Amino acid sequence: MAITSPAERAPNLALVVDDSSAMRTILSRILKGLGFEVHTAGNGREALERLGEVGGIRLALVDWNMPEMDGVEFVRAVRGDDRLAGLKVLMVSSESDVARMQIALEAGADEYAMKPFNAAIIRDKLELLGLGGG
Repeated sequence: MAITSPAERAPNLALVVDDSSAMRTILSRILKGLGFEVHTAGNGREALERLGEVGGIRLALVDWNMPEMDGVEFVRAVRGDDRLAGLKVLMVSSESDVARMQIALEAGADEYAMKPFNAAIIRDKLELLGLGGG
């Protein structure tokens, strides 16, 4: 039996941030299928709290349009916190205008996926980010 280091045994932790419970469920199911342990939040403010509570989250899938703190505000807050420098952020939104995508990427999102999406699109985006899953 091979001995693995704690880092090798550590799960890939992800955070799904969306005000739609159905969308949180769909994205969580996709990520779990790719080997991630998934945590969820209903808006950006709740997501920042979750990042503080759960150490080691490597990936956040974030909706744009949410109450209290939207996805772009969340991305800007994350990028303003040096402790979260390693967090990969995939914006998953129905915002399809190129100018809006540019705003998200300039705010610090690492990738952008438009709704509707499927599991293959999410998997491909994660591979681009170097996070192919479990």
